[in-house]
Amino acid sequence: MADHGDHTTGRHTHLDEVSKAIIAQLQQDGRRAYAKIGQAVGLSEAAVRQRVQRLIDSGVMQIVAVTDPMELGFARQAMIGLTVEGQLEPVADALAEMDEIEYVVITAGGFDILVEAVCESDEHLLSVLSSRIRAIPGVRGTETFVYLKLKKQTYSWGVR
Repeated sequence: MADHGDHTTGRHTHLDEVSKAIIAQLQQDGRRAYAKIGQAVGLSEAAVRQRVQRLIDSGVMQIVAVTDPMELGFARQAMIGLTVEGQLEPVADALAEMDEIEYVVITAGGFDILVEAVCESDEHLLSVLSSRIRAIPGVRGTETFVYLKLKKQTYSWGVR
């Protein structure tokens, strides 16, 4: 029997209830066995494996290990708001290429782009800001918000 669950229209993938349940299971534990997920959602282990691979291949989800940067020697994290002159996409693309930048979003409001930087020290952050971010053509200004303490970070917002 073919499994036809999810479908794509335009740029969006519409998930059926089974795929949503699989994602919820993996958000609780990204290493949960496919057989255990299958029991919870009513599919075979092979069918779950196939669904998960389709969700990954389509870009709907990824399974990653989330680390604590502080524990790995990255003592300085910051959100940086950028104002940009001209087109935003080339600036966002240049920022996304930087190893220290782990999050890039084009926004509406007081800033054109927000990025999250993870650096080894204040000196490293200063170098990234001064020598690299501000050197990107089109960057007009930056405002840096240094993280003092992380109170919540979650990836379990679920699916609609």
